[in-house]
Amino acid sequence: MTAVGGCTRLIGFLFVTQRRRGGLPVLPLVLVGLSLSIASAQTPSPSQPGEHVYLLRGAFNVFSLGMDEIAAKLQRRGIHTTVDNYLAWPTLAEQATAEYKSGRVRTIILVGHSSGAIAVTSMAARLSQDGVPVKLAIGLDPTSRMTTTGHIDRYINYYIANGFGDPVDRGQDFSGVLQNVDLEHMADVGHFNIDKNNVLQGMVIRDILAAVSASPPRAPVTRAH
Repeated sequence: MTAVGGCTRLIGFLFVTQRRRGGLPVLPLVLVGLSLSIASAQTPSPSQPGEHVYLLRGAFNVFSLGMDEIAAKLQRRGIHTTVDNYLAWPTLAEQATAEYKSGRVRTIILVGHSSGAIAVTSMAARLSQDGVPVKLAIGLDPTSRMTTTGHIDRYINYYIANGFGDPVDRGQDFSGVLQNVDLEHMADVGHFNIDKNNVLQGMVIRDILAAVSASPPRAPVTRAH
């Protein structure tokens, strides 16, 4: 299922929940989210080849603001980040390909929440098709069951079993390590706050720092014909 399909599923879930429970209408939240800028938030490009972390929000830019918090923490460590809505992943894939093949970036890392986690799988597959490896991909409770493919060194999917999220399946041409980590046991962690939870943010940042420190420079991957 595509990221758009996952987003549609999420919208339906929200409206059904509101009808059953009452409370603050969803529509104002949607309008607020759509009014937010979808433009990327970036740190200055590094002068030496380094890493670039792409963080993808989910629907409407309202429910995934933890991506911005993670980006800010990474920026304080000098790591180059871009934060955007999940719909921007094709453009971001073109940007990442250009940066990698120009030699400006040697390590590409993708992180996404909800529909953004679905887009991470799609973006990684596109990069692999373009001969660009992904050092690390991280999903936070993707809203559809996805199959990961291509050249990804490590894919970590943090999801909540029996909740709104889904595990990620291994594709036949996936060449890396896939980890589905069930967080159902963690109290007070749900689909709409998993990206904002301090413990989870710490885990994501730890994973990213480990990937960055283990990344030697390397040439683009040659595509098979």
